[in-house]
Amino acid sequence: MTINVRKANQKEIVLIVKMNIALAFETESLILDDKVVSLGVANCLNDSAKGSYFLAEYEKSTIGQVMVTYEWSDWRNGWIWWIQSVYVEPSFRGKGVFKSLFNHVEMLALAQLDVVIIRLYVEIHNLPAKEVYQKVGMQHAGYEVFEKSCKPQPNAKTNNS
Repeated sequence: MTINVRKANQKEIVLIVKMNIALAFETESLILDDKVVSLGVANCLNDSAKGSYFLAEYEKSTIGQVMVTYEWSDWRNGWIWWIQSVYVEPSFRGKGVFKSLFNHVEMLALAQLDVVIIRLYVEIHNLPAKEVYQKVGMQHAGYEVFEKSCKPQPNAKTNNS
């Protein structure tokens, strides 16, 4: 199976939004507001400082995505690339789609002298995803994520509410 990975463009907002909404529902039982997600995806695609989306294609169909965002590390004097919004169409899981996406991002990171780490965060109970990430050489970094919202988040509701 030959998987092509390429950078996404503005014409693919609807497709990316669809995958992000599916991802949120599947992994966290969140129902996202498609208007908010559409604006977020468009803002990212319009401003490369916010991040980049990469799409996996098989026989002219998009079958997966990742978004990469950037964090400066003063401790390392280099960039940390964060992989986010990882989604693979269910019928293509276990067929190397994420590996192709990850390898593409890793190749780009290795070509930049100031990228020092590739990271991602994963839902605690998402054991299948953790196994996939370990298979591409990633390991648990020893951190937990804490957060506090700065604004009300009306765009997401749990499936149970």
